[in-house]
Amino acid sequence: MSLEIEGRIVRKLNVQSGTSARGAWEKQEFVVEIQEGNFPSQVCMNVWGADKVRELEKYQVGDRVKIAFNLSSREYNGRWYTDVRAWRIDPAGSPAQGGQTGPAGYAGRPDAAGSRQDSYQGGAAPMPTVDDMPADLADDDLPF
Repeated sequence: MSLEIEGRIVRKLNVQSGTSARGAWEKQEFVVEIQEGNFPSQVCMNVWGADKVRELEKYQVGDRVKIAFNLSSREYNGRWYTDVRAWRIDPAGSPAQGGQTGPAGYAGRPDAAGSRQDSYQGGAAPMPTVDDMPADLADDDLPF
């Protein structure tokens, strides 16, 4: 399953490494904050392999990124573990995104400080807020 989200890197954890039967490996986890509705959510993701760890080094905490990732779950001793593995990381708003501004690439509207909120990445239009509602009209005579 391949998915994409856009958000802001809020934390990068230490690189983990080791040796398995297949050789040396490296892994790094990082946390991305995304905006869903009115409340931000955080997702812990990881990259596997020395090349992907080096790619993640290009980005700092606070950078806005677009991430392509795979989801997978596995069961061990009656408990389920979910892996969110990033396989491509691009700067948010990069040409790879295609510059879409419609519902599929909704870029959010500026907040009170003038900065942009995290992007909506669903296939339908985002849920409207109070600011999206029309002003009350005095000459509106509809009964509903």
